[in-house]
Amino acid sequence: MISVLSGFLAAFAVAMLLLPLNIKLVKRLKAGQPILSYVDNHKSKAGTPTMGGASIVLALMTALFFTRHNDRIAYIIVIVTVGYALIGFIDDFIKVRYKNNKGLSAVQKIIFQLLLAAMVSVYAYFSDSVGSAVFVPFAPKKIELGAFAPVYFIFIFLAFTNSVNLTDGLDGLAASVTATNTLFVCAIMGIGMAADVLYGDGTADMIVLSAAMCGACCAFLFYNTHPAQIFMGDTGSMALGGFLASVAVLGKMSLSMLLIGVMYIVSSLSVIIQVIAFKSTGKRVFLMSPLHHHFERKGVFEGKIATCYTLVTFVCGIVTVALMIVLY
Repeated sequence: MISVLSGFLAAFAVAMLLLPLNIKLVKRLKAGQPILSYVDNHKSKAGTPTMGGASIVLALMTALFFTRHNDRIAYIIVIVTVGYALIGFIDDFIKVRYKNNKGLSAVQKIIFQLLLAAMVSVYAYFSDSVGSAVFVPFAPKKIELGAFAPVYFIFIFLAFTNSVNLTDGLDGLAASVTATNTLFVCAIMGIGMAADVLYGDGTADMIVLSAAMCGACCAFLFYNTHPAQIFMGDTGSMALGGFLASVAVLGKMSLSMLLIGVMYIVSSLSVIIQVIAFKSTGKRVFLMSPLHHHFERKGVFEGKIATCYTLVTFVCGIVTVALMIVLY
């Protein structure tokens, strides 16, 4: 418990110290966020410092001081998180360098994501601590995936990284949802350890890292709530997605994390529905996708949208924990 609290406080403190420096550096480099032309209601945000996700990732790394050093899982999670942050950084750099909001192409992003996801998925499959099993939601039972496991793990990485990236569209949205999500990841894994379903230094380290990510995101919100002084950029959203995917796969809790990740799922589904509807009928289901932009177009204040997304995540987290306590 002390290491978990220490991880949270250390990441929070480091992020609070780094973010003002991050803002000053980005301003000096004139690396402001370009805004897509069709998101006309965000024109006033053009030039806001971006790549704040770098501070989140650096703050997360401080949690390694509080992990158990005889297990490599913590280091793998941090390395994977940094890897996804680098993909996002390249994307952000291109946007800033060429003053447009396109960055890497969809194909380039998928290729980079697939390469990183494949490496960690193959490691997980051949690892004695992970293997080819995942836990059934809310029950101490396993589903054996066999040789299909690496494919499933890769899907989890693609789903998390792209869903978190899509959720990062309003001030305070991705950070608040992720802070709440990681809080309940700590609870889920803690219950798993108490029930002897999850065990070992790797699980304990994942709880410490999740607490640290929660702390880093909480600190980021001091500078990212409306009106945002800095954006996390793809550097941050890709890192957050990679981190959550790593914990989900290496902790064998991907199915159990579905409910607390519902707002990420909603973001992705709204985009999928919009694309399918427009290509098949020429009409749009939403005023704009992802869904949070639809609500914004309807006149809902973006701070209220972020609060509602966070509250839904919190309620889903409470339900998940309650069901696990009863059924375990």
